[in-house]
Amino acid sequence: MSTITENVRAFYEKMPEFNPYGEKVTLLAAVKTQPVEAINEAIEAGITDIGDNHAQEFRDKYGLITGNPKRHFIGHMQTNKVKYLTGKVNLYQSVDSVSIAEYLSQKSAQAGVTSDILLEINAGNEDTKGGFSVEEFPRIYETLRNIPNLRIEGIMAMLPASQDETLLRDLATKIRGLYDGIKKDNADITVLSMGMSGDWKICVDCGSNMIRIGTALFGKRTYNQ
Repeated sequence: MSTITENVRAFYEKMPEFNPYGEKVTLLAAVKTQPVEAINEAIEAGITDIGDNHAQEFRDKYGLITGNPKRHFIGHMQTNKVKYLTGKVNLYQSVDSVSIAEYLSQKSAQAGVTSDILLEINAGNEDTKGGFSVEEFPRIYETLRNIPNLRIEGIMAMLPASQDETLLRDLATKIRGLYDGIKKDNADITVLSMGMSGDWKICVDCGSNMIRIGTALFGKRTYNQ
């Protein structure tokens, strides 16, 4: 048994099946820079959802992935790269501006599809990360909730890199509160994607129902692909 297979199976064993809200937790494999063989092995080991960060990498590997996993885009979205994704991505997790939402809406309409999206929140208001602030999120949601050819399914958030567990729990709890606020009158809201290899336990404990894991499954990334 290879390391990837062992890692996937071990992760499923330690990951709770449900969060404290009774929602099933989905393990999404973050596959940035991973070769097709490694991705396919992870899928064979039980991975059902995979997430790409780069549109061209998504395009190049798209037809080589086996097992029919659900395809997510989790990287920064650029208007000149959306053409590689339209009609092929099951869930765009990183819609981080009104302009990119409007552009994706336009391209989805042209392709005759409705694209499922998450709105990205910049939990720690970090300059180096995209996403809406916690404060502006409710207004942005109301602006975009009825945009044509897009269906909002929830929220994606990335917590800051910090060893302060109290801070992380406070932020994760605040994001869950925003999620509950939009969920109560919208049956489409089903996904709170929050948590990575370093903080997933805190995020699930605070109500995340999808975690994005790369290093813990594939090992430390190499960037020579």
